[in-house]
Amino acid sequence: MNNKKETLKISLIAIFLGILLGVVILLVSGKNPFLLFNSFLRGIIGVDLIKGNGVNLRYFGEFIVTSMPIVLTGLSVGFAYRTGLFNIGAEGQLMVGAMTSIVVAILVPMPAGIHAIVCVLSGTLAGALWGFIPGFFKSKWNVHEVVICIMMNYIGLYFSNWAIRSLPGSTESKSEIINSTASLSSSFLADVTNHSRLNWGIIFVILAVVAYWFILEKTSFGYNLRATGFNKEGARYAGMKVNRNIIYSMMIAGALAGLAGAIVSLGTFNMGRVLTTFENYGFDGIAVALTGACNAIGIVLSGLLFGLLKVIQPMLQINGVPKEIGEIISSSIVLFVAMQYGIKMFIVWIAKKKVEKNDKTTIKEGGQ
Repeated sequence: MNNKKETLKISLIAIFLGILLGVVILLVSGKNPFLLFNSFLRGIIGVDLIKGNGVNLRYFGEFIVTSMPIVLTGLSVGFAYRTGLFNIGAEGQLMVGAMTSIVVAILVPMPAGIHAIVCVLSGTLAGALWGFIPGFFKSKWNVHEVVICIMMNYIGLYFSNWAIRSLPGSTESKSEIINSTASLSSSFLADVTNHSRLNWGIIFVILAVVAYWFILEKTSFGYNLRATGFNKEGARYAGMKVNRNIIYSMMIAGALAGLAGAIVSLGTFNMGRVLTTFENYGFDGIAVALTGACNAIGIVLSGLLFGLLKVIQPMLQINGVPKEIGEIISSSIVLFVAMQYGIKMFIVWIAKKKVEKNDKTTIKEGGQ
């Protein structure tokens, strides 16, 4: 069986089993499973089959807005994973990217058109710098990137909070609203989607997905990064600059997470926020990357699924279904993806039984 097809099949089975478990939990708790499917449909296109009130594209817009940073952190984790690294630091990289984009938006006035792009690039570069640190420690002293990334997450949280509070016009919980020249908000996209928060950040997400695919699949640079991750000593023997490749991998992963932070700040909220804890965008990215098999299209589809699960939670609550149901489904999907070898063994067993049955039928027909 082709590896990509096999991985896709396992991911689809994991998603199906996760949703099935959610349905079972709803049945056990005495709730109507139709509420779950109605929430899915309403979250995607805004159609409520229960109330029958037509299409409301605002739900679609919010669904995409919620999914965008999750897709980007999924790309961040996936890029590192494809090159032999585990970027558990996407959360900190995202927060530093969000903070930097807001600092530039407020302190560095620029003309419209240029300002927003510079702010986005600033957040992306800040994320890359935050990714450089664990990459450098890994390449220089072989310190495991997971350890450094976990510490960098907390440093990013508290450093970002201090920087946001220090900006002119900030309160203890947020910065002032940024100038429209730095904002990614779009009146056009908002009007099309019935006043949702859908913004021009979607363009950067599409570009990031294309860049992810192109770098890893179509360039010698991406091949070198993947070769380094697959066999570090073999890559070194082949003349590849292993230490440099490790740093580049973590910087690119950090840049993708930093871009997610910039989009959240400049597009979704249009201000900097002082956070008391992590928002779990980075940790969701781990689940998204694993579910999407670290493939560009797989990550996009997985990110949309996890974004949808977040969007439908309030809808389920309105109908008396605990929001934890959505979390259970998300967690179950990850659990079943982690059990991919067990699922693979089950698929092989089914195929073997099918072959045996066909052989018995052929023998029986031959005997007659």
